[in-house]
Amino acid sequence: MDNSQSSSMGIRCAFPRILLAILPAFRAAVCFAGSIHGVVTDATGAKVTGANVALVSKGQIVASAVSAADGSFQVTSGTSGRFFLVVSAASFRQLQTPDFYAGSFDSIERDVVLEPEWVRQSIVVTATGTPTPQPQTSAATGVLSPLDLSLREDLVSSLRLMPGTAVIQAGQRGAQTSLFIRGGDSDDNKVLLDGVEVGDLGGQFDFGTQAATAIERAEIYRGPDSNLYGADADAGVVSLTTPHGTTSFPSLIFRGDAGNFNTSHEDLELAGARGKLDYLGAFSWFQTGNALPNDEFHLATAAANVGWQLNGNTQIRATAHYGVGATGVPNAYDFFHVADDATEKTQNIFMSASIGNQTTVNFHNEVRYGLTRKREQDTLWTLSGTPVAFTNYCFGPGTLGNPVAITGANGYSVSGQAVLDCSTYKSQLVSNRDQLIYRGDITITPRLGALIGFQYEDERGAEPGSSIYPPVERTNYDYLAAVHGNFKSRFYYTLGGGLEHYSLFGVQTTPRAGASFYVLRPRSGVFSGTRVFGNFGEAVREPSLPQQDDSLYNFLAANGGQSTIQQLHISPLAAPQARTYEGGVEQSFLSEHILFRTSYFHNEFGKEIESVGLDLIPELLPNLTAVQQQQLEQILQANFAYELDINSEAFRAQGVEATVESGIGKNLFFRGGYTYLDAVVQRSFTNDDEALLGPIPTFTNGIPIGPYSPLEGARPFRRSPHTGFFSATYAAHKLTGIFTTALASRSDDSTYLEGQDASGGNSLLLPNRNLDYGYARLDLGGSYQLFKWMSIYAQTENLLSDQHIAPIGYPSLPMNVRAGLQLQWGIGSGR
Repeated sequence: MDNSQSSSMGIRCAFPRILLAILPAFRAAVCFAGSIHGVVTDATGAKVTGANVALVSKGQIVASAVSAADGSFQVTSGTSGRFFLVVSAASFRQLQTPDFYAGSFDSIERDVVLEPEWVRQSIVVTATGTPTPQPQTSAATGVLSPLDLSLREDLVSSLRLMPGTAVIQAGQRGAQTSLFIRGGDSDDNKVLLDGVEVGDLGGQFDFGTQAATAIERAEIYRGPDSNLYGADADAGVVSLTTPHGTTSFPSLIFRGDAGNFNTSHEDLELAGARGKLDYLGAFSWFQTGNALPNDEFHLATAAANVGWQLNGNTQIRATAHYGVGATGVPNAYDFFHVADDATEKTQNIFMSASIGNQTTVNFHNEVRYGLTRKREQDTLWTLSGTPVAFTNYCFGPGTLGNPVAITGANGYSVSGQAVLDCSTYKSQLVSNRDQLIYRGDITITPRLGALIGFQYEDERGAEPGSSIYPPVERTNYDYLAAVHGNFKSRFYYTLGGGLEHYSLFGVQTTPRAGASFYVLRPRSGVFSGTRVFGNFGEAVREPSLPQQDDSLYNFLAANGGQSTIQQLHISPLAAPQARTYEGGVEQSFLSEHILFRTSYFHNEFGKEIESVGLDLIPELLPNLTAVQQQQLEQILQANFAYELDINSEAFRAQGVEATVESGIGKNLFFRGGYTYLDAVVQRSFTNDDEALLGPIPTFTNGIPIGPYSPLEGARPFRRSPHTGFFSATYAAHKLTGIFTTALASRSDDSTYLEGQDASGGNSLLLPNRNLDYGYARLDLGGSYQLFKWMSIYAQTENLLSDQHIAPIGYPSLPMNVRAGLQLQWGIGSGR
């Protein structure tokens, strides 16, 4: 036998041994190829057996499985690409997961939580800091879905469809819009966009100029949440999310509509996904003339979302939103019957860049950079009204509005002429913020998880053009730790704490705890599930830049008012604080066809910032001459400081929330809610120091009036004691319909016209109690798909033309209608 034959025989003999050696590894690789596995549970965490799980790619089912007795499943694709799961089970709503990328040899874990077929129980993040089904949290959270936002050009009306919220828009479209949650102040809320804070320094956020363009979802947390999100989450958190591309082909969608009041709206969106990349770009333009003179509004918005899946466990994502708008500011038209020739211009840039990594099966890390750039410019171009040679309010020439009669919802009325303008002006406010955020969530056991985090903020603010306020820089640090878990999928708990170190107010701690317990687990029957829950939390807020600039303490200290500081115990501006207690019950009826939830909450707000009018300068600085006092007032007004700020207010807000929701069939869904709010001011600077500062203004019959802020024993301004909402949605294959109603009772307020009548008196002030009118706002909208590539839609708002949705003095926009069409290109096959 020659050498070649020996070699050949050796190879043939060795081959079976080699094959036997590599076969297990080969078989493991095949099983491991594109493996997607997880556990199917219901919203309480109970395992779902027999659920059908389909793995879909490019519109085709590539693999399927059935969940085992422990709820587990595993499907194997065999190839790399983008996939999503479609999961269905008896008595549950079919679920389609967000799409994801899986490589040929990636092992992807995708746990699935199914909702009951008749009610909606969403996955929320703001309650625990990690995605958690609502029934597994004790917190009060609500979610506005894509259907809720689909026909809206902004978020104003949709936010009214939540219990415990009051949305106040001081005018018509584009006007300043504030959100009050459970009786807290409007700057007690933290607003996030893709995890990045987008409010001004100190938490103020104007929803009136925030477009709904490229906003897929809004999650609203009601209660203190500084433990997870740092300062400014005193009363709640609003978390907005940008959608990402999902189709395996470029999908281009155009929407265009027009309506009365010279309104038009155009929206263009391009989105898709290919391999490891997903992308979305959007642009919109909205303009309207509104129904008042000098009240035109326009807003241009651009947004983008790009994601890159490095592998099955690591993803990079970047989002950006840019908005630029301008709106006329006609002022409180009902007080003057003359419109100011003024505008407010805004320019906002919000960016988020993150990298998330599933480091191990039980440990997920995410690092995020956030950028916020906000510019606001207010300009009074010319003086309006009737010129007069001298007004006490202006310390010189000014203009008056027309003679008016002002009647409040409380039945009291006054008449006369109010000072409208003193001089033209141009003011600016700049808020810049850079953030670095780290979050790490750990699964310690299947029933116990932990979250750790750190946040760094570099904030810069300025009021360009001011001669007395220098630019401000703040450096802030937040540290957090929390645990959450459950015992036998029946008792759920959350416990955590935050440490805030802010350059403006020092160090604060913010604990939080919550628990819920299923007295009766979900089941079939009339009473098909009973859950009780409770929460406790504390939070702090950072004072805003204008509040820091207009600090009463700083003003007195700089102008020889040390004796007043000592006598009135005035301190440097500090962080407003909040504490809440909550308890409630959630009950399901008729085999989970109806879900009812009610809770009692008790909030304590302390060290709140209230305003002191400049007319008090003579009492605050008696050491100065009358001429010097007047000069100080004029300097402040020239720098747009019409009041001074102090931590002197405290109030409590307690109440009851109740919601009920139910579905009929697979297409019709109802949801309604009611909130009773009992809010009372416990301390007010005006009341505390009445002996020194002089008597409180009164109405003709002796009723005391708080001209700038509420008095002790009164209700905080613009918070109705009774609010409610109702929505009905129908969504079928081609037809969608949405009907919503928002209701509110009368609320306390002020005309803010102290010293502003023609003779410098207070004759145009009205009693605060029930000054603002109640309202009922009804909206109706819908869409119909004519072809695969074309749909028509229409939206009608304020069907009753209610003029009192806005506060007193500001007429609301009457019934307005928009109608248009949607064109879609790129609908081939697949998702």
